[in-house]
Amino acid sequence: MEITPAIFSSVAVIALVCEYIDASIGMGYGTTLTPLLLIIGFLPLQVVPSVLLGQLTGGLVGAYFHHRTGNVNFDFSQDHAIKERLRGLGYLPSSIDSKVVFVLAGCGMIGALIAVLFTINIPMIALKTYIGLMVLIIGIIIIVRRNRKTNLSWKGLVTIGLIASFNKGASGGGYGPLVTGGQIISGRGARSSVGSTTLAEALVCIAAFVGYLIMKGDIYWTLAAATSIGSVIAAPFAAMTVKRIDTKNLKLAIGIVTCILGLATLGKTFIF
Repeated sequence: MEITPAIFSSVAVIALVCEYIDASIGMGYGTTLTPLLLIIGFLPLQVVPSVLLGQLTGGLVGAYFHHRTGNVNFDFSQDHAIKERLRGLGYLPSSIDSKVVFVLAGCGMIGALIAVLFTINIPMIALKTYIGLMVLIIGIIIIVRRNRKTNLSWKGLVTIGLIASFNKGASGGGYGPLVTGGQIISGRGARSSVGSTTLAEALVCIAAFVGYLIMKGDIYWTLAAATSIGSVIAAPFAAMTVKRIDTKNLKLAIGIVTCILGLATLGKTFIF
């Protein structure tokens, strides 16, 4: 499909809206943008790399502004206490937010590899049902427990990271809702959960986009530029929104949107 100036502008605006939502509540970019671009008339192999690059650029810029506005603290310098304990043979970053991203990125590689090994033997309807139910359940838990304070569970975070990356590698979706919602359930604050998910998912998109670049090579760069421009413009505004919104309202919004995405996944699987 040829991109006219009008189509380019329209795609950029749509990407802007999707990135604003995604960087504000930690989910919804690819889930929303991909089907919209397909409806417009682009081919799947044109859309997927463009969405990945848009989320990559928007996510990195969004993570920077989340850090700058104080939603998160990304300090990736070596944790000296851990360094001494490991006798210089390992690495963990200093801040909690950076540690969370580090854990999620590591889990992402493992979960994606597991997905590649097992997905070919899983019926697609079973996979989509599983993702839809899990996202819906997490959304319900967030709403029910939004006023409770819990301590951070690293075991819970690792579990969520593995499951979410498995979903991403197996179906291309289901990452943001699980990682954002799972962090909240594991004891993380709403703002830090959104900021950490923004950066973690951008890192996952780097690997996926490079994979497409190596395996496919023929990227529709004009479409990718449109999604990237819109995403980058939206990122700082989303970070400021997260900074200003009340955390209880943010948790409620994340819970509601997570439930909606879970129901939409189930509906698309069995009805549409």
